[in-house]
Amino acid sequence: MTDSQSLRLVFLSAAVHERLVAHVADELRRAGYADVTPSKLSFLGALDCGVNYGADIARQLNVSRQLVARTVKELCLAGYLEQVAGPGKQKQILFTAAGERLMAAVRQQLAHVDGRLHQRVGEAALTQTLSVLGAVTEAIETRDGR
Repeated sequence: MTDSQSLRLVFLSAAVHERLVAHVADELRRAGYADVTPSKLSFLGALDCGVNYGADIARQLNVSRQLVARTVKELCLAGYLEQVAGPGKQKQILFTAAGERLMAAVRQQLAHVDGRLHQRVGEAALTQTLSVLGAVTEAIETRDGR
C-alpha cells in the first residue's frame, strides 16, 4: 500500500488540534474554570465575537441544530453565553462578560503556547509551517473548485 502524505497530514493536524485544545482546557481548569472541557472550548472557538445564530454555527461545525441548541443551553447555564430575541424566530447567541473573560484567558494560554513553540522550533520554522499549511489548504480548496 502506498504511504500517503495527505493521510499523515490529516492525522498529525488532528492530533495537534486535539492536544492543543486539551492542553488549554487543562490550564484553564487549573486557573479556576472548572467546567471548561475541550469540546466546549472548540465550540466557543467557532463563535464570532458579535452576534451568532444557531443555524450558522451548525453549518460551520457541520453538526445538527439540535446539538448546537443543547451546547448553547449548557454554555448559557455555565454563564458564558446568552440568548436574546433576534430577527423573526431566530435567537441571537452572544458572549456574556464571563464568556469574554474566558476567551481572553484562552488567548492568554495560546500566547504561552506560542512562546514555547518559538523556543522549541524557532519563529522562522513556525512561520514557514503556517505558510505551508496555508498553501496546502489552498491546494485542496482549488482542487475542490472553491
